[in-house]
Amino acid sequence: MSSCIQVTTTTATKEEAQKIACHLVEQKLAACVQIAGPIISTYRWKGKVETATEWLCLIKTQESLYLELEKAIISLHSYETPEIIAVEIIKGSREYLSWLQNETEN
Repeated sequence: MSSCIQVTTTTATKEEAQKIACHLVEQKLAACVQIAGPIISTYRWKGKVETATEWLCLIKTQESLYLELEKAIISLHSYETPEIIAVEIIKGSREYLSWLQNETEN
């Protein structure tokens, strides 16, 4: 069984999050994208502390698709430097992980 990962990104608007989610699922780069928000993010950007309202995307995919998924997010994203972080899914139900893999195979 191939390695499954969860990728996170944040967007400035719910509409942008939905656009990215639909594209990733339609292209079979993700089996599922959950959108949560609004959330408040505090971060340092270009020497200043900033606070912004954002939408969080939790993207389920296979590790082998990461580079293509990253390119897709960057091409659709409005941020100069979007958050794109992947973590390995170390455990999960066999049925769910099998579904995830089936939905991301071309």
